Amino acid sequence: MTGPLRSETLVVDASGGALQVRVEGTGPPVVLVPSLGRGSDDLVELAASLRAAGHTTALVDPPGIGTPLPAAPAADLHQSAADVWAVVDRCGWDRVALVGHAFGNRLVRTASADRPDRVRAIVLLACGGDVEPEPGTWELLARCFDTGLEPAEHLAAVAAAFFAPGNDPTPWADGWWPAVAGHQTAAVAATDRTDFLAGGTAPMLVVQGADDRVAVAANARNLARRRPGAQVVEIDRCGHAMLPEQPHAIAAAVVPFLAAAPESDVVHPNGAHP
Repeated sequence: MTGPLRSETLVVDASGGALQVRVEGTGPPVVLVPSLGRGSDDLVELAASLRAAGHTTALVDPPGIGTPLPAAPAADLHQSAADVWAVVDRCGWDRVALVGHAFGNRLVRTASADRPDRVRAIVLLACGGDVEPEPGTWELLARCFDTGLEPAEHLAAVAAAFFAPGNDPTPWADGWWPAVAGHQTAAVAATDRTDFLAGGTAPMLVVQGADDRVAVAANARNLARRRPGAQVVEIDRCGHAMLPEQPHAIAAAVVPFLAAAPESDVVHPNGAHP
């Protein structure tokens, strides 16, 4: 079932702060949530592939990117997940597919666990939250948000934390939002990881970088063992950034998975079915 062609930017007021959302396309809706302290521009290329396959995409920026930073972080990931559902409601959709990258994978898993009746499929990019990385990795990641570093030093930290050896880190030379990352980190710390680990009950695809040093591949393998029906695709020469490293391989995994998932109900913004 397809809905009306849409192309609009919304600002959705929610309990955790206002979220900027770019909605485009026609067909079953897919909601995409970016990584820690980063905006939805990282997901633009994947969203374009999904629209070409007949989906409507909603690129969600967290509070503080394109909107004012709230005075305090969300109480936990459940509040942030409720804000994702506020976006879905504002768009007039009943059931959606969810795609989350890195931090976004934890958020969409929480959203799916909290409202499994509204999720037709879920895609996790750079799935973490279970197996800890090697010592020093979190400190290296934190350097990526250090605005006091010289540009070359910062880019070296980005390359080491987020990119597979030999891959070009310059697409992520900028786009870092330290205050947003701080709010998101606080929400994660306030959430029991067992609340989101299984990610609800919808069909699940986990796309994992073989060279991801932050969300090591064992996270995806463990999740697939625990969760019936979860599919895992590991991509070589791919780190935690994923999207600028192997965009074609990621789209080649995600597009057919969502095409095979149960179709969403698409509704008009006023809530009436087309």
